[in-house]
Amino acid sequence: VQLQASGGGLVQPGGSLRLSCAASGRTFSRYSVAWFRQPPGKEREFVAAIRYSGSLHYTDSVKARFTISRDNTKNTVHLQMNSLKSEDTATYYCAAGQGVILSALRAPSAYDYWGQGTLVTVSS
Repeated sequence: VQLQASGGGLVQPGGSLRLSCAASGRTFSRYSVAWFRQPPGKEREFVAAIRYSGSLHYTDSVKARFTISRDNTKNTVHLQMNSLKSEDTATYYCAAGQGVILSALRAPSAYDYWGQGTLVTVSS
């Protein structure tokens, strides 16, 4: 599976962006897909995930602001980000893995495939 992340950019606080993760491969629907982010000078952190079953999971700081969704017909996962804050500034990565158990969903090591990252800058 190859992943291509896109949609990052510069946005003012309170604005919105929609990130996309396009995947190759015919069995994409069997993968759990997650978004991670890495703020400048900090470690990579979990943002959101959508499991192969369709269940959705978010880190607390983005709940009610971010929405993850997938379109298996287009092999694409989206991350709609609303009410953006300066602390959301980071490089965002999408990742995919098969057989990711619930307890491991937030761990980068649970995912086998990674996109190249897309930079989101929230600033006035």
